[in-house]
Amino acid sequence: MTLIDGKAISEQVKQEIAAEVAEIVARGGKRPHLAAILVGHDGGSETYVAAKVKACEVCGFKSSLIRYEADVTEEELLAKVRELNEDADIDGFIVQLPLPKHISEQKVIETIDYRKDVDGFHPINVGRMSIGLPCYVSATPNGILELLKRYKIETSGKKCVVLGRSNIVGKPMAALMMQKAYPGDATVTVCHSRSKDLVKECQEADIIIAALGQPNFVKAEMVKEGAVVMKNRASSSSVGFSKYCVSISNSIVCTSNSAFVRCSSSISASLNQ
Repeated sequence: MTLIDGKAISEQVKQEIAAEVAEIVARGGKRPHLAAILVGHDGGSETYVAAKVKACEVCGFKSSLIRYEADVTEEELLAKVRELNEDADIDGFIVQLPLPKHISEQKVIETIDYRKDVDGFHPINVGRMSIGLPCYVSATPNGILELLKRYKIETSGKKCVVLGRSNIVGKPMAALMMQKAYPGDATVTVCHSRSKDLVKECQEADIIIAALGQPNFVKAEMVKEGAVVMKNRASSSSVGFSKYCVSISNSIVCTSNSAFVRCSSSISASLNQ
C-alpha cells in the first residue's frame, strides 16, 4: 500500500507559492492580500481560520481577519461583504461557514463578488466550474485534484466513486472528475445516503473519493486491490482510515490531506487576480 502524504504536499506547495510571491514583489508587483470574516466562536471555524492566516504568513501573503460576535445582524455582515468587494487592496476573501442561524448563508455567498470568491461557492463560480471555464474551485476538490496530479495517478477512463453529494465537496468533485482534462475523463458515480448497493459500487471503483463527513466509513473490504482512495478531513482520522486499509495490497491511500486542501484555493486564487 502506498500512502499519499497530503501534509508533505501542502508544505511543498506553500514553499512554491512563497517563491512565486517573492518574485512578484521583487518585480514591483502587489503582495496578495487575503481577508477572512469570522462570526462567533465556533471551535472548528476558529481552527480553520487560524490555519489560513498561518498559511498566508508562510506564503508571503498579507492577511486580514475581521471578527464579529454571533449576534451580528445579517445586514451588518452583508455591508462588510460589500465593502470588501469594493476594496481594491483585497484580492480575495472568505466568509467562514457555518454562520449563525439568523443569517442566510446563501444570501451572504451570493453577495460576495465572484471575482473575489476564493472559496468558490458563488453560483457563477460553480457554474463556470461545471462547464470547464476558469474559476475559483472549492478548496477540498481543488486539493484532491492537486494530489492526484502530484502523484501522477491515472484518471482517464477509470471508474470513480464519489461518496457524498454536498455542494462544497461531493458535487464539485464529481463534476471535476468527469471533465475533459487531467485529472478527469473518469466515469463517475455519486453515492449518498439513499444509494443502493453502495458497497458494490465501491468494490468496483478504481478511485474512491470519500466526502461523507462520517468517520471511518470506508472499510478495507470495500476497496479492491490497486484502487486509489482519497478522503477529506471530515471523513475519517488518518490513523483510523489507515487501520482499515492496511490489508489492501498495491493500493494507494490518501492520508492527512486536509492541511493542504483547506488552504489551496484561497492561496492559489489570489495569485491569479
